Amino acid sequence: MLKKITIFLMIAAFAVSSSNAKDMSAEVDAAAQKILPKVIEWRRHLHKYPELGNREFKTAKFIETELRRLNIEVRTGVAHTGVVGIIRGGQPGPVIALRADMDGLPVTERSDLPYKSVEKGEYNGQTVGVMHACGHDTHVAMLLGAANVLVGMKDKIKGTVVLVFQPAEEGPPAGEEGGAYLMVKQGVLDNPKVEAIFGIHISAGMPIGHIAYKPGAAMASSDWFTIKVKGQQTHGAYPWAGKDPIAVATQIYTGLQMIVSRRTNLTASPAVITVGRISGGVRENIIPEEVTMAGTIRALDTEVQRDIHEQMRLTVAKIAESAGTTAELTIFNAAPVTYNEPALTRRMLPSLEKAAGKDRVTLANWVTGAEDFAFFQEKVPGLYFWVGGMAPGTDPSKTAHHTPDFVIDDSRLDVGVKAFCNIVFDYPG
Repeated sequence: MLKKITIFLMIAAFAVSSSNAKDMSAEVDAAAQKILPKVIEWRRHLHKYPELGNREFKTAKFIETELRRLNIEVRTGVAHTGVVGIIRGGQPGPVIALRADMDGLPVTERSDLPYKSVEKGEYNGQTVGVMHACGHDTHVAMLLGAANVLVGMKDKIKGTVVLVFQPAEEGPPAGEEGGAYLMVKQGVLDNPKVEAIFGIHISAGMPIGHIAYKPGAAMASSDWFTIKVKGQQTHGAYPWAGKDPIAVATQIYTGLQMIVSRRTNLTASPAVITVGRISGGVRENIIPEEVTMAGTIRALDTEVQRDIHEQMRLTVAKIAESAGTTAELTIFNAAPVTYNEPALTRRMLPSLEKAAGKDRVTLANWVTGAEDFAFFQEKVPGLYFWVGGMAPGTDPSKTAHHTPDFVIDDSRLDVGVKAFCNIVFDYPG
């Protein structure tokens, strides 16, 4: 109830202040255009030298150097390698945060770009190629561009802007905490006290110069699960002498899909259960004692998410029991639902339209991809939106994120810079 009252008061403040706010979009446009070549340069440097989650040491130093050059107050070492910059405006007002994620992925780049990544890293004990295969390099560059523009207009800012450069959005290494969850845990939104947060994601499948947004549930929750099925080992020629965990695992797999297809109202909210790994056994003619299954759950409604968890526990336990085996289910929540507070989204829509042009801002469908930006949104109202990065003439079906061939057209990153800056000036002070 308290959160609803706070949001209502925030909306009322929007209505009162918006009529008195000076439109800064023309000045923002000019400044963003001027800084664009530098934004592209930063982005390409970061693309060439990506780092994995919780290991973004060079990236963090690069960001810190740029912020200190602007005489911005800087905090480092937040959630391991995170960097926070604080711009205190020339006039009193609210505290809002702008966020960009920093980490790359364990992917080997396959492009022929002159700034192609050739970096290596260690992931789960293996040496892997590292690539910005999801565009986090563009996010950092756009936020650095916004920092430059905002510092140049600092006397006109009402309130304080917190620049959040977040590590490990793709997940921390095994056995470590990280990402937005750890930043929130360490108080990144508390000092100064942030009342709203805004984030950008580049979209390889949306034309450059465009913006898309989605009120309410925008991106899915992400749960990772492991199922260990324990049976009784026996010779493959005499299956009746043991209890086959492989056969049980196949039944559990089918049962999990029945949860989505037959027990979830997909017209109200999409959901996905995917088993991505099944392992067990060492020899063709030996039925093993144990099989491990692992996968992910995606939901766009927290009630549906909780119901799927319960249905999975029941399904796994009963199928295993029916075969005389046991099964242990473990579920880890990697990210909640990314939820754009509807009133905040409506209020800031004109800021996005100023950045891209009204005819280039569209309402998006929800997606079953996930974003740990949602941890910030659990703490304060937030808006997360997409900026186009697809070159003209590109086939959208060949622009998948998280692949070796992921490519972004960075010629219109000024749109993201303008969106961030317009939000700052349009948010009521």
